[in-house]
Amino acid sequence: MSPSVTQVQIESHVFPPTVKPPGTVKSFFLGGAGERGLEIQGKFIKFTAIGVYLEDSAIPSLAVKWKGKSAEELTDSVEFFRDIVSGPFEKFTQVTMILPLTGQQYSEKVTENCVAYWKAVGTYTDGGSILFTQSPLGSLTIAFSKDSSLPETGTAVIENKQLSEAVLESIIGKHGVSPAAKKSLAARVSELLKEKPEA
Repeated sequence: MSPSVTQVQIESHVFPPTVKPPGTVKSFFLGGAGERGLEIQGKFIKFTAIGVYLEDSAIPSLAVKWKGKSAEELTDSVEFFRDIVSGPFEKFTQVTMILPLTGQQYSEKVTENCVAYWKAVGTYTDGGSILFTQSPLGSLTIAFSKDSSLPETGTAVIENKQLSEAVLESIIGKHGVSPAAKKSLAARVSELLKEKPEA
């Protein structure tokens, strides 16, 4: 049974408590979500909303080392996020556009390649999402969505463990692009670890 979690809303986008991602038959729970943005002329502008979902077995797996740690301790631990990225459970990451990046900031950002691909295949819209499903064996399923629905199958599957892990690492790793998603993930997982009965 999936852990009991709540949805998270970022701007107009809602990440539901559970999803069934493309490329897997399982349902995942919302580990955490946050925005990715940039400081532009003294104002923080949100560009993407990022939701990180985990397979149910993530909680017992993470509990071995992290049960009893506070949200702050988890937020500050590079190793905790590394254990999520490389853990023996499936992960699903949804990156939804809030605003298209433009100009100089745009050219410097990783999303440039994603947007170019979306436009090339005709799936780019404001609110469009790129979806990544990671298996612990190293395959990465990539899919696209024009709205909040999730396709059942991916657009492509890449068999490359390093690349698969690098996608999530770029978001929640040591230099991750979304501190808000990291903080949300740490806080929510910390609470779930408190609820887990002793094995």
